[in-house]
Amino acid sequence: MPSTNYILYTIVGCGLATWLSRILPLVILKNMTLSKKVIEFLSFVPIAIMSSLWFESSFIQHIGHLPSIDLPNLLASIPTVITAILTKSLLLIVLVGVLSLSLINFLS
Repeated sequence: MPSTNYILYTIVGCGLATWLSRILPLVILKNMTLSKKVIEFLSFVPIAIMSSLWFESSFIQHIGHLPSIDLPNLLASIPTVITAILTKSLLLIVLVGVLSLSLINFLS
């Protein structure tokens, strides 16, 4: 069984790593001017991350077999994507996604 100090050090280390990965780019790039091509390239990062998360959660992995479709997640993504297209509000997108999946799970 791990000691209490080990768990505490792990939590503090993970928090520090998370904090540094968010703060260091801001500190380093604060006094630099990025080219338009770099800024345009970086504008696609959130879309790529969200697309990969959506794609990964839409399928259930079966070792040695093809993945199957996770129907509740796929159905919940329909109103979520529509909300994203219409509002572009992250808060509304998350709320609609959580409520849609909750409703689908409650009804099934």
